[in-house]
Amino acid sequence: MSVENTQVQVRNAYERSFADGDVIFDEGDVGEVLYVIQAGEVELTRHGAATRRMVARLGPGEFFGEMSVVIGETRSARAVAVGTTRVLELDGETLEAMCIERPEIAIRIIRRLTRRLIDSERRLSAMGVDDLLRPVVRALVRDAQADPEHGVRVPTTLRELAHNAGLSLLETHRALHQLLDQKHLRLVDDVLVASDVESLSSCLDTH
Repeated sequence: MSVENTQVQVRNAYERSFADGDVIFDEGDVGEVLYVIQAGEVELTRHGAATRRMVARLGPGEFFGEMSVVIGETRSARAVAVGTTRVLELDGETLEAMCIERPEIAIRIIRRLTRRLIDSERRLSAMGVDDLLRPVVRALVRDAQADPEHGVRVPTTLRELAHNAGLSLLETHRALHQLLDQKHLRLVDDVLVASDVESLSSCLDTH
């Protein structure tokens, strides 16, 4: 994405500087702006089962944080400056105006979102069932609560489960479908339930 000083950028954009190791935003934060890197690098990491795993490392000309602006999602990763880093901060209104003024910017965003989806699909195809089920089942077992009627219940959301399992929303959704299809889990009144913790854990023995 170009960072030339067009009229709309001069009027609305905000340049910020970060020192090495500064957190630009954190996973789960509400975000209303995206960032274009002007100098330095930014590392994106996501919470994993035991530690954080790197999602991407971006350099000048690349942008990040666009999902929060485009579809209103909370931040899906932590963004940390690598070295002294300067970024251009754009809110949704400014981004829309820039896309109208310069359609190539909209095309670049669409290409990036498409590439991100393709990369996710390739990563899912390369992962075995165990790679997805194990962290999801562990997260479910940790949060399971006794339920006199159903055995155990797990009051969680897809986003919370993905965060606790250290997976993306797409990966977590795929694992949940696997568990539901094999009857290890049921959905009752929008809450995940299972007969007991032991049967939920034992599903891993079959893979």
